[in-house]
Amino acid sequence: MPTIYAIGETIYDIIFSNNEPVAAKAGGAMLNTTVSLGRLGLPVEFVSELGDDPAGNIISSFLNHNGVSIDLAYRYAGKTIIALAFLQENNDARYSFYKPEPDTRLQIELPAFEASDIVLFGAFYSLTEGIRRQLIEFVEMARDAGALIVYDPNIRSPHKNEIESLRELIYENFSLSDIVRGSDEDFMTMFDIRDGNRAYEMTASYGCKYLVYTKSNIGVEIYSPDGMTEVPVPSVATRSTIGAGDSFNAGLIYELYQSGLKPGQMQSYELRKMVKTAVSFGSHVCTHYDNYISEEFAEKMK
Repeated sequence: MPTIYAIGETIYDIIFSNNEPVAAKAGGAMLNTTVSLGRLGLPVEFVSELGDDPAGNIISSFLNHNGVSIDLAYRYAGKTIIALAFLQENNDARYSFYKPEPDTRLQIELPAFEASDIVLFGAFYSLTEGIRRQLIEFVEMARDAGALIVYDPNIRSPHKNEIESLRELIYENFSLSDIVRGSDEDFMTMFDIRDGNRAYEMTASYGCKYLVYTKSNIGVEIYSPDGMTEVPVPSVATRSTIGAGDSFNAGLIYELYQSGLKPGQMQSYELRKMVKTAVSFGSHVCTHYDNYISEEFAEKMK
């Protein structure tokens, strides 16, 4: 059976609205995606690291309850990362992180990959010195086995002053990927690129032939060797946008998994269908404080 692997950071999010705590959730970009996929009943492995503290135990139980395997999650002696997420006027978040540094990082045994597998990686975690070697080894082995690789840069403006020293790593991530799902904010932060055509020229120059370029509530542009097509984004009353992009990724991977298509087989109409599902996932998550699709939404999709 094909397996979906997502590699990323484990965080315990405490969410504030009007300077008052309103929710506490398991978080981290790739974790959020795995929970949505687990609720859909798909076979998903979360590759990560988390502490052996109470927050880590809460997250571990939560992932198990939602059908996410953590057999490849490294439990270290220490505290799990805590993030304080302060919702702004437009319901996006400003963060304060409390990050312990464990002595050993991502000590896991690599699985036996299959050509039908899907791997999602990205965010600042994929550029982190302490786990970079293990992460790249994981992605390269999956790619060599024929698995489909999806990369989400997910790099926001607070990291802009670090980008100059990280660009070569980002280029390497592009070169390992079949699909890049990046936002307009990502490309502005990484390269001062402000339009999808230039973003696609960048990713394609490193061998990635598919770019899904999201523009918040404006729309989505899909670039492929066939050209470009657009998908609109509906207007919704937002409560929190924290998990919107991660849930978008879940919708995209859900359709990729169901279709069984490899990148060379994808046509524009198929990509458009996949992105429409992804948009519905992201829009749904904006309407509540959870970082993942609701169980009721997942049941309707099955």
